Amino acid sequence: MVKADVLGLVEKGVLLPLMEEFYTIQGEGFHKGTAAYFIRVGGCDVGCHWCDVKESWNADTHPPTDIQHIVENAARHSNTIVVTGGEPLTWDMGPLTEALKSRNLQTHIETSGAYPLTGTWDWICLSPKKNKLPEGKIYGLAHELKIIVYNKHDLIFAEQQAALVSKECILYLQPEWSVREKVTPMIVDYVMQHPKWKVSLQTHKYLNIP
Repeated sequence: MVKADVLGLVEKGVLLPLMEEFYTIQGEGFHKGTAAYFIRVGGCDVGCHWCDVKESWNADTHPPTDIQHIVENAARHSNTIVVTGGEPLTWDMGPLTEALKSRNLQTHIETSGAYPLTGTWDWICLSPKKNKLPEGKIYGLAHELKIIVYNKHDLIFAEQQAALVSKECILYLQPEWSVREKVTPMIVDYVMQHPKWKVSLQTHKYLNIP
């Protein structure tokens, strides 16, 4: 297949730049502790300085992969499928989620919301970033809002973002891993003073699993 044809299929979401796929335990947010199959899609221009998967940023380094192949792998492992990145909404998620739903699989996405929402999702985890804010419509559709806390100013940002989501959206504050010892006590104190928030931890890292 010539390069132009490949790029066209990627644009349509029929092929996706697949960084990795793996079966593990969801470590964060509302579904922590749940067995889930993760699909990590390459490509992200949000540019968080503390990102722990910077190798996902350049989509060109990850092979365009047929979504049917991805779905077959996912269906063999779990009913809960988590699509993450990178920033998965860089690409059209419609074909992938349609194929997953045809197999009666639960579709979850972890996204910064920096691009318009595509696809059909059973669970949307919105994790906004200051340097590339979410596209507006996703705020009202998010099931959980996860704010990564690197310093005390992120708590101000958290409240600004919480004002934009629905009342049903679950609110999480999660310490950025590299400064967790410093910011976790601050987060705990803040949640105790503002109990609409919950603490989210990267439990998979404490358990030393992917």
